[in-house]
Amino acid sequence: MLRRILGILLLAVAGAAHASPTLLVVGDSISAGYGLDNGQGWVALLSARMARDFPGWRVDNASVSGDTTAGGLARLPALLRQRRPAVVVVELGGNDALRGLALSHTRDNLTRMLELARRAGARTLLVGMQIPPNYGPVYTQRFAALYPEVARSTGSALVPFLLAGIAEHRDAFQPDGIHPTAAAQPTLLANVWPRLAPLLRAAGAEHAR
Repeated sequence: MLRRILGILLLAVAGAAHASPTLLVVGDSISAGYGLDNGQGWVALLSARMARDFPGWRVDNASVSGDTTAGGLARLPALLRQRRPAVVVVELGGNDALRGLALSHTRDNLTRMLELARRAGARTLLVGMQIPPNYGPVYTQRFAALYPEVARSTGSALVPFLLAGIAEHRDAFQPDGIHPTAAAQPTLLANVWPRLAPLLRAAGAEHAR
């Protein structure tokens, strides 16, 4: 009986060791697919591409519309414990800027999130955002600059600007002028993929050992 129990435990441990690696996305409405049908958002497109290029991975989209960096930081510890991701993508900060929150708080929250993810054993990707110039040139420039600063300080990969290639095209956005249309989602994925693929490759090789 004891031998049987030990055998079951060993099989469970072996199964856990070879479970599918997880990519965790923690973002706001742009990553949650606000205003889009299921399967149209860039994270859904990412999942489909990973199924082709990195089979065996699971994509867990924990993005929440309206979320701030403070909200993401509050949710992250539980997500790390529950999902045990091999790669974490953080796409937050836009709502901080829309609310005029202190840049130091945004910087500290992003830094803490990435540090927690790396401490949990995950590789990390920070997705940068920019804001319209009507917030004033100083705030706008400092907001854009905090993403590369945080990426450098935490050793994270960086997507400089998620909306690169569409930001200047009004027809690439829904009527609210904030959220990209379904037609624009492949461009968002194209901005993320070159920075994400090397992390998936490295984490996948480590997971297979």
